[in-house]
Amino acid sequence: MKDFIYSYPARVYFGEKAAAKALPVELPKVGKTVMLAYGGGSVKKSGVYDEIFGLLEEAGKEVVDFAGIMPNPTYKKVQEGAALVREKGVDFILAVGGGSVIDCCKIIAAQAVTERDIWEMEFKDHVYPSEFIPMGAIVTASGTGAEMNNGAVITNEDTMEKAGVLGAYAGFAVLDPAYTMSLPAKQVISGAFDTLSHSMETYLGSPRDITLSDEIAEAVMRNVIRNIRILLKDMNNREARSELMWASAMAENGILKIGKVTDFQAHQIEHQLGAYTDCNHGQGLAVIHPALYRHLCKDGAKQFARMARKVWDIPAEGRSEEELALAGVEALADFVREIGMPATFTEMGITDKSVLKKVADTCNLTAGCCKKLSREENLEILEECW
Repeated sequence: MKDFIYSYPARVYFGEKAAAKALPVELPKVGKTVMLAYGGGSVKKSGVYDEIFGLLEEAGKEVVDFAGIMPNPTYKKVQEGAALVREKGVDFILAVGGGSVIDCCKIIAAQAVTERDIWEMEFKDHVYPSEFIPMGAIVTASGTGAEMNNGAVITNEDTMEKAGVLGAYAGFAVLDPAYTMSLPAKQVISGAFDTLSHSMETYLGSPRDITLSDEIAEAVMRNVIRNIRILLKDMNNREARSELMWASAMAENGILKIGKVTDFQAHQIEHQLGAYTDCNHGQGLAVIHPALYRHLCKDGAKQFARMARKVWDIPAEGRSEEELALAGVEALADFVREIGMPATFTEMGITDKSVLKKVADTCNLTAGCCKKLSREENLEILEECW
């Protein structure tokens, strides 16, 4: 295990009526003007908006609405939000939604207090913000774990890049599984697969000698697989939704990453695919992972083989390490089909094959879990996803 420093800034309020417990405690600590940020109309249809607005009013806050944060939030939307924060003198940002809303607010919180362009600052100057408008997060769609860290995935439409940008941590996070009950089944399953992806991409990083972090990751992966299967039989199973909501948080609160250098090559590929197609994140990952791992499992056979045994329950008897590793990848591919996720880009509705080379040529290439891909191999993987 590598050396590490671990610190976690967010207080988590988990469970029934968590918002009603959290906000009376947290809101007195912040200024009077609160920006209430959210996406489309789902938070209003579900009643979550009215509940949160009422709690803000009870706390004596002046509320500034910021609506319309889209899936795959854009840098233009970040700038719009930052301008509103400055114009209205916002003291605190409350993000109510899933990963897109929370991610957008993390960067708004940074951009609002500096005249420098955050994108240029981070990607050209390699300088990262240290001052922010304080914020909190109320999660209505789990899977991304966005409330647990300061990373945000933002699409810059001018440069055709979808990339990770660093911004603010939420000072507190509200996780009430009841808020997810009205979500469509496909959205819930897609989010849960994102959690599985986060866990795999961390687990398959280095070092590849098993660590406590890896053993915890195995438990998280098994939990996600089990509870997705439960939800497929009963989408109203509140306990399964609770487990998946906490698994999402566990995958991204830093615990699985302690002492690890993570992989996240699948995310890098999917992010850039999203820049060109605006595809669903979880679905894109479901398509990419098996194809990518078929290319990597031989080089990382030891860890892939362990995942096959510990996560997918594949017996090692009669198999070489490489055969076991590949069997685990095929178990993942079978699981994608089992849970109704797309297995190809065409199933996702992507019709322009020319985007594949653009993605291969522009996506960030990490060191990977066991080797660094070339642009050519990256294109091969994308074509195998077609």
